[in-house]
Amino acid sequence: MDRRQQKTRRAIFEAFTRLLETRSYGSVTVQEIIDAADVGRSTFYAHFETKDALLRAMCTDIFDHVFSHVLEKEATHDFSNRPEDIRGRVTHILHHLNDNRRSLKGILSGESGEVFMRYFKEYLALLFEPVVSEGPEGIPADYLRNHMICDFAEAVRWWLRNDGYSPEEISRFFLATSHLL
Repeated sequence: MDRRQQKTRRAIFEAFTRLLETRSYGSVTVQEIIDAADVGRSTFYAHFETKDALLRAMCTDIFDHVFSHVLEKEATHDFSNRPEDIRGRVTHILHHLNDNRRSLKGILSGESGEVFMRYFKEYLALLFEPVVSEGPEGIPADYLRNHMICDFAEAVRWWLRNDGYSPEEISRFFLATSHLL
């Protein structure tokens, strides 16, 4: 993608995010996104076939960065000098989700929430795969991974609805209640 295309895509993402901060996904129209981004209809459709495709692209962009294997110093947190452990990875993810909290609340408020959660769980599977092995009493690893994925995804959904907890606190809650990590 050239610089102009990246700028247009970023403008569409930002417009969509601003709209989601105050409205549910289902109530936002493509025309409103186009107007807020100050792009033409054909430009929008050159980048995204539908509003759902825009949501998928946003999720992919968020998750590709959030689940990056390289932990860097960022504006709201610095995990660059921490050892690679599951607590650090989970807390890092939570910081990024917290940075996008307002738009994520909009995404999770309607039918888009299931799309978001499906993509989120795919990325969580990659996170938990190497750290979850067979459990006590012969519990299969794939069962445990699924349990961890669903537990963490729902913990995030709960957290985004309940302000007042830091990423470190939610990480601690999750790891304390999972006993398997």
